[in-house]
Amino acid sequence: MSSSFLQSTGSASAGAGFNIVFEHILMAIVDVSKKNSIFNSTFQRLEQTLRSMAPAIKKIDSYNRDFDRPEEIDGLKAILKKGAELVAKSAKIKRYDVVRKPMYSRKLLKLEDKLKRYNTTVLQLHQVADGKEILFEVKQLSNQVRQMSMGAAAAGYGYSGGSFGAVGGGFSAPMLKVVPVGLEIPLTELKKKVVNDGVPFLVLSAPGGCGKTTLATAFCHDPEVQVRYKDNLIFITVSKAANLLTIGQNIFQRLRRRVPGFQSEEDAVNKIECLLKDMDGEPTLLVLDDVWSGSEVLLDRLKFKITNFQILVTSRDEFKAFGSTYKLQTLSDTDATDLFRQSAFPQERDSYEPDQEVMEKIVKSCKGFPLLISVVGKSLLRKPAVEWRKRAKECSKTASFLENSQVLDCLQKSVDALDDKQSIKECYMDLGLFPEDRRIPATALIDMWVELHGLDEDFAISNLYELSFRNLVDLRVIRKDASEDDDDGFHNEDFVTQHDLLRDLAIIQSNSHSFQLRQRLFVEITGNSFPSWWTESTEKVFKAKLLAVTTDENFSSSWPDINAPEVEVLVLNFKTQNYGLPKFIARMQNLKVLIVTNHGLSPADLSEIYHLASLPNLKRIRLERTLIPPDFLPSIASGTLQKLSLFMCSLGQAFSNVILQPNPFPNLEAIDIDYCSDLMEVPLWFFSLVQLKKLSITNCQNLSVLPEELGNLMTLEVLRLSSCIELSELPESIGNLQELKFLDISDCASVKKLPEQIGDLCNLKKLYMIECDRCEIPISVAQLCNLKEVVGDEETANSWEIYKTYIPGLNITKHKNVSLDWLH
Repeated sequence: MSSSFLQSTGSASAGAGFNIVFEHILMAIVDVSKKNSIFNSTFQRLEQTLRSMAPAIKKIDSYNRDFDRPEEIDGLKAILKKGAELVAKSAKIKRYDVVRKPMYSRKLLKLEDKLKRYNTTVLQLHQVADGKEILFEVKQLSNQVRQMSMGAAAAGYGYSGGSFGAVGGGFSAPMLKVVPVGLEIPLTELKKKVVNDGVPFLVLSAPGGCGKTTLATAFCHDPEVQVRYKDNLIFITVSKAANLLTIGQNIFQRLRRRVPGFQSEEDAVNKIECLLKDMDGEPTLLVLDDVWSGSEVLLDRLKFKITNFQILVTSRDEFKAFGSTYKLQTLSDTDATDLFRQSAFPQERDSYEPDQEVMEKIVKSCKGFPLLISVVGKSLLRKPAVEWRKRAKECSKTASFLENSQVLDCLQKSVDALDDKQSIKECYMDLGLFPEDRRIPATALIDMWVELHGLDEDFAISNLYELSFRNLVDLRVIRKDASEDDDDGFHNEDFVTQHDLLRDLAIIQSNSHSFQLRQRLFVEITGNSFPSWWTESTEKVFKAKLLAVTTDENFSSSWPDINAPEVEVLVLNFKTQNYGLPKFIARMQNLKVLIVTNHGLSPADLSEIYHLASLPNLKRIRLERTLIPPDFLPSIASGTLQKLSLFMCSLGQAFSNVILQPNPFPNLEAIDIDYCSDLMEVPLWFFSLVQLKKLSITNCQNLSVLPEELGNLMTLEVLRLSSCIELSELPESIGNLQELKFLDISDCASVKKLPEQIGDLCNLKKLYMIECDRCEIPISVAQLCNLKEVVGDEETANSWEIYKTYIPGLNITKHKNVSLDWLH
């Protein structure tokens, strides 16, 4: 392809129809592909893509010249012009050019993707638009005929006056205002679920501003979708004030039927069902867009079991009880940049365009939210360089974006939906206590909410799931069998992530009062620079019940004093190798929960632990990635402590060589020790805890033995020992645990047999034995009359089959493989 060809292309576009220019470029690519074998396969795919576009190009070009609208296809002109230049340059690349060959391969693939995207969205939309224009003229004529013929006839049929079907068929989705960006994969996945798999009820779910409506609209305009559903594709925007009467009217209108007068919602449901049954099994899709929380009853009443009838719902909520869920993610960096360019840069070339670094900084701050990207992009449209530089400096302050009423209103709706569920809203607001872009342990949240909001653990867990269903958090359940409904309250491996914008929105709302009056205080410290309201207010009293302090790797543990006597939850996040607890803890007489997390790579020295000794109400302590000091246990010995959690900690000699007073923790009910690799044996003082109900020692790979004193824990209800691979056996005294209801020895590969006394566990209900295929099961298990479920790998599960005869109601479950998606 020579420069003369490019010049001829440009001149052709100025005068002749675009179809001629298109044919010129197509033929040139065909010619180049014959002469250049390096990119031969890519050129062939480009040729196939262009040929598939040719019929639509010809038709649209003809219509546009008739209607004098040549500008409608300017976008494709620009793509093809750049494409022609790229093909010409690619043709000159030599086979041995190892530097430029992969670079041009990527560029050609990107060109191919752009053309495919244009073909599946814009060209289809132009054709639909042309069709709509014709249908509009038909509608005008039809209305004139109807007005002459209707008269009193409508009243004789008992239909509401004037409410007749919309002319133009059932296809009712709104037009796309922009070319969808980054939705190719979600669109393909959505089509697979709805069109290919025929899922009857699907919820397309994501936080506000993620592009749910855009995806649903693009889905409705997709040629495959239109071919399947034809005129029976019904798109209804529901919103907050939805009711079945309105939805019923819309369904009748979209399906070109006269709208009956509904006597009640029940009557509306019955008539909708009769209408759909009369469709003779024709594929029908009802799209309910923007469905709000609290609409479960409405959705349930529309779940008709009718052949080929499907419902697609878009919502901030998941509506788990309604149907399957497809979660739409935010945009990748590449797609976010493409969308930003589409919003910020007009077609004309004389507007300012910043350097790549400035633009990337602004785009990155939008966190992949399509709405935010579009709003920020449009705000910079045709703005001078100084405005771009100013925005780049502000981009680290998310609050500056949230001040935009459109963005704030969109995100705020998700929070406003919680107004009638104050407990869940308070839990959402608490999430700002944890650092940005960090995984939040589910157990840390549960501990907080139980003590702070007076919730039962089950209610706290329920709130966590509710927040996930509403897309205010992303809950990852990491376990051997994620579908299990366990009653042991074990969530050590589960964690929560939250989108930065939703986190910042919670912080902004929490910060609406003065520092002294705030219920939640979030403090992020760089180096040793504390905020002035803290250092200058030593005499003032702060009313906060939650205090979170996050420090970086340069913090020296030099703490200024603060008077916050009402704090009930203290969260300390740090990154230094040495960390001293603040002295002001000793004055927090109402403190109930302490969470100390080292976000560094290795365990850190924890000091000044003695400040905990004088706290009369401390009930829960969670430490992560710390070296437990020798004075730890004497400092926390208290009659109030109920739960102790240690995650990835180095225990040293703190648990073994320590002298404690008799019964040091009379109310300690739960101990969680997870990933503490230097724990080799369980200290004997554990077995003097007369109130202990839950003992979880998991992923402690060097634990080799459990002493016979285990049988002293007469109140124990839950015992977890999973992934303790060196543990060789369970003590015979385990038979003394008459209150034990849940036992997990999964991945304890060294346990060769269960003790005969296992049959004495008269209250055991659930037993996990995943990856315990070499463990011998004694015949005494036949005495486990209350055992309801055994979960194991295939071989272990099979070995339990013979006992189903002796244990009434025993369910044997083969576990599912662990999902490793959480690692990414």
